[in-house]
Amino acid sequence: MPLVSRLRLLPSLLVLIAAGLAAGASPASARATVHHTAAEGTAHAPSKKKKRVAHKTKPAHRSMPADAPATRLSGPKRRTKRAKPKLSSPPVPQHTAYASAKNAHTPRLLARCGFTPASRKQLFSHAIYVVDENTHTPLYARNADAVAPIASVSKLMTAIVWLDSAHAPLQQQLSVTTADLDTLKFTHSRLDVGASLTRANMLHVALMSSENRAAAALSRDYPGGRPAFIAAMNAKAQRLGMTHTHFVNGTGLSPQNVSTARELASLVRAANGYPLIRRYSIDHEERVPTGHGQLQYVNSNRLVRYGQVRASVQKTGFINESGHNMVMRVMVHGRRPVIVTLLGSATPEGSRLDGVRVAHWLSCSLR
Repeated sequence: MPLVSRLRLLPSLLVLIAAGLAAGASPASARATVHHTAAEGTAHAPSKKKKRVAHKTKPAHRSMPADAPATRLSGPKRRTKRAKPKLSSPPVPQHTAYASAKNAHTPRLLARCGFTPASRKQLFSHAIYVVDENTHTPLYARNADAVAPIASVSKLMTAIVWLDSAHAPLQQQLSVTTADLDTLKFTHSRLDVGASLTRANMLHVALMSSENRAAAALSRDYPGGRPAFIAAMNAKAQRLGMTHTHFVNGTGLSPQNVSTARELASLVRAANGYPLIRRYSIDHEERVPTGHGQLQYVNSNRLVRYGQVRASVQKTGFINESGHNMVMRVMVHGRRPVIVTLLGSATPEGSRLDGVRVAHWLSCSLR
């Protein structure tokens, strides 16, 4: 090698010797490195900084507790996946009828809907029964099995028995006679003796306006007369499972027409199966020709007459022995039927307010 080239390698040789001394290498190894580089015809000095190739890794094993959760590797780093707690049982769907009815009994929901124990004590009716018609689940009951006079609620059974007979056309005329006068309570009626209505109109005003002479005329207009009609009413009650229910007339003016709030729910459910009862009992008003002019009748149930509740069947009733009664099949949110029976309020306003409170509670709690 020429002297000039060797002189050019002298600085590199000095650098290598210094590096070797710093790293503990011998001068012989440094000369071997220079000799190898010169044999290839290049004079590249090694880089002062070495490029790191391997990743910095953590120890492969760690001391873990015996009950530590399982882990899995994701990429170069080890990550621990926390196990999610398992539910002991699947959640109950809250949209089912049973779940909604069950939730209606929870104190928080009752309080939110204003139907607290304190407010329930303020209800005026002596006996109350509220039941989900689809599931037969009682939603609220108070003195529901107490036997009491039911007054004109009896007219629902009068309508059922008369329609079951179907012995005469609905448009055929039926006249009021002296046999239809009230000799028990001596109540007044707008239908005078001799007034003539179609049988359909008799049924209409008996259900909508609780017209006593109309109900008496229907019970008389039955194959076998009034005694056969009363026997048919009691037989129908037995078939419906109303074992504590008894009738002695079709108007409900007798205090011996008795039942319970729970059994009247069965009567309301049965009455809902008759389209004419559904139509006539919830009608707001009707003008009826009597043969001596026309009479304007309105619904005796103010909740229905003024649209405060949406009902498919209703009936009110009053005599001194029973107090004010009301039964309804209300449609909660327009789709869910609930039967409400209220017996024994001292005033008509108390019965109406009870109906409003119960309807509000149903609308709030049954979603």
